[in-house]
Amino acid sequence: MALWSSTQLFTSKVPRKILFMFTLSLSVTYLFYSLMSCYNSLQFPLQENYAYQGRLVTDEPTFVTLREKLYSASQGLAEYTEATARFTAVSAAATAAARDDEERTVEWIRTQAPPTKSAAYLKQQPSFAPEKEEKARQEFSTTDSELRANCTSDYGEKKLPQAIIIGVKKGGTRALLEALRVHPDVRAVGNEPHFFDRNYEKGLDWYRELMPSTLEGQITMEKTPSYFVTSHAPKRIHSMARDIKLIIVVRNPVTRAISDYTQTLSKKPEIPTFEVLAFKNRTLGLIDASWSALRIGIYALHLETWMQYFPLSQMHFVSGERLIVDPAGEMAKVQDFLGLKRIVTDKHFYFNKTKGFPCLKKPEDSSMPRCLGKSKGRTHPKIEPDVIRRLHKFYKPFNMMFYQMTGQNFEWELEAEHEHRSS
Repeated sequence: MALWSSTQLFTSKVPRKILFMFTLSLSVTYLFYSLMSCYNSLQFPLQENYAYQGRLVTDEPTFVTLREKLYSASQGLAEYTEATARFTAVSAAATAAARDDEERTVEWIRTQAPPTKSAAYLKQQPSFAPEKEEKARQEFSTTDSELRANCTSDYGEKKLPQAIIIGVKKGGTRALLEALRVHPDVRAVGNEPHFFDRNYEKGLDWYRELMPSTLEGQITMEKTPSYFVTSHAPKRIHSMARDIKLIIVVRNPVTRAISDYTQTLSKKPEIPTFEVLAFKNRTLGLIDASWSALRIGIYALHLETWMQYFPLSQMHFVSGERLIVDPAGEMAKVQDFLGLKRIVTDKHFYFNKTKGFPCLKKPEDSSMPRCLGKSKGRTHPKIEPDVIRRLHKFYKPFNMMFYQMTGQNFEWELEAEHEHRSS
């Protein structure tokens, strides 16, 4: 009789329990494979995203990744299957253990938080403000491509220049540019693009790609001294940006011409002497104004072309001589013209006796001062005093016209008188 009761109990209850456990096992298996199939599309803080989310992940030592959770689930499933097998052998203890596993599994599924666990964790920290919590939540729901785009925007974008140093050659343009690049709100191309005189056919997109990336509030700049003497450059620049700011570094045209010749001589030692190139007829004293070294110094002639497209209010003239004796003073005027704070001051310069001009003091992250290279500050060849006198006389009416056009007196005639007395 007792045997019959046990058999009846087994045949009435056990099949239903086995069916229930088998069904639950299939459900957990289906859940496991469903999670695995959509693993790549889930926006959890995965291992491959640690590069972007390292701070949030490392701040939470107990953070458990989805991969670990799935691994734990698979282990639990294996144990559960084993318990089910033992139950089929009619083990009451195994049945109770399996039921406990079932309850724990259901509870684990029910209590799983959405993929904002790290944001929730940070919310528990006393110093974590609500707006930061929202930012963290947005970061964790952002795809990899969006994160890369955000990183790019953090470094700014390439823009066409808002200011250009357009001249003049051997006037001090490189020294000015390097001093400006010390300013945190100035981003400038190191090399001369020569876009508006040599590469215009390549288009503005090509030109823009040469520019450094800038952030909001920064100025994009470039310098190409040959623009000032290129007849079609003013119109081309005007068509790009009517409100652009133009900087012209000018220097005593006689000294500038000798410096220009010295540079050419260093590259082509076989060229004729300065005196031969400067005169059409030395006996008659006829100056050869077609020689580029002399023609560049007729500033009034070139400025007239620029004034057809730009008002003087958009031009700033830097004295090459004062840039040497008082670099901080000239830099203050340039920064004002560009609408910048006066950050580059006299503390950034020191006078290099060997080169004969100011150099920038070494940056904090460098062991060397930022002085211009060997191509700057070359020793000029000895020019006959009579030649220099004739050149000063040639330039004088053009200089006076230039002073009148710009409203500034650069006092180059005083230098000529001093040289005349010295000779």
